[in-house]
Amino acid sequence: MRNRLPRIQGDPPNPVSFRTENYKGGTIIPKKSQPWGELNYAITGVAEFDIEGVRYLSPPHYAIWLPPETMHGVGMQHDLRYATVYVERALCANLPAQTSTLSISPLLKAILADFAARDVTMPETAEDLRLAQVLVDQIRLAPRCESYLPLSDDALLGPVLAALQADPGDRHSLSEWARRVGTTERTLSRRCQDDLGLSFNEWRQRLKLVAALSLIEAGEPVQRIASRLGYSNASAFIAMFRRLTGTSPTQMR
Repeated sequence: MRNRLPRIQGDPPNPVSFRTENYKGGTIIPKKSQPWGELNYAITGVAEFDIEGVRYLSPPHYAIWLPPETMHGVGMQHDLRYATVYVERALCANLPAQTSTLSISPLLKAILADFAARDVTMPETAEDLRLAQVLVDQIRLAPRCESYLPLSDDALLGPVLAALQADPGDRHSLSEWARRVGTTERTLSRRCQDDLGLSFNEWRQRLKLVAALSLIEAGEPVQRIASRLGYSNASAFIAMFRRLTGTSPTQMR
C-alpha cells in the first residue's frame, strides 16, 4: 500500500472529484473557500468544522455539504478517516444552497467506498462517470438539517456543552449543571432552546449518538459503549440508538 501525506486540497472537479484520507488527532486544516461544492463525510471519527463562524460536528453517517464559495476550516481532536467529494459549480444548482448536515444513504457510502478502494480521484470511464452522477443525485435527495449537533459560545451554556463533549457519559442533570455554572435550571434550559433549538436532554441524546457512532465504527463492543456513555445496561443504550437511527448498533456495524 502506498504511503502518502493527506492532501489539504483535492483535485478540481471535472465534473466531480474525490479523496479519502487518514488524519491524525490534533490536525487543523486552515480556513479556505473554493469555487465548487464540497461534501465532507467522516468514515470513522468525528470532525469539527468552523463554517463562516458557525461550528458543525461531522460524525459517521452524517455528511456536511458546503455550497461553492463557503469559508470553512476543520479540526480533528482524534484520529479520523475522511472522504470528500468536490462538485463543480454547474452541478450545484440543484443541490442545497445553504450549508447543511445530510443524512447519507448506504448507496452514497458504497460508491465512496468503491472509489476509495480503487483509488479513483477523478472518474474517467463511462461506468465511473455514471456512478458519480448517481452520487450527486444522492446528495440532492439526502434528508437535511442545519446542524445535527449545534454548539454554542454562550458564556453559561458553552462550558456545559464542552464538558459534555469531553465526557458524553456524564450523568449530571440540567439542574446540577446550572448550579455548577452559577445560574438557574430555567435559565440554562432557555439558553438551550434559544441557542440550540433543542432541549438539553435532546441535545445530550444526540451527543451520545454521535459518540456511539464513532465507537461502533472503531469496533468497540456494545456493552462497553453503553458503559462509556453512562447507561446502566446495554438494553437502555440499544433502545436509545434504535429510536434515533431506526436500527440497532449491531446492524449499524
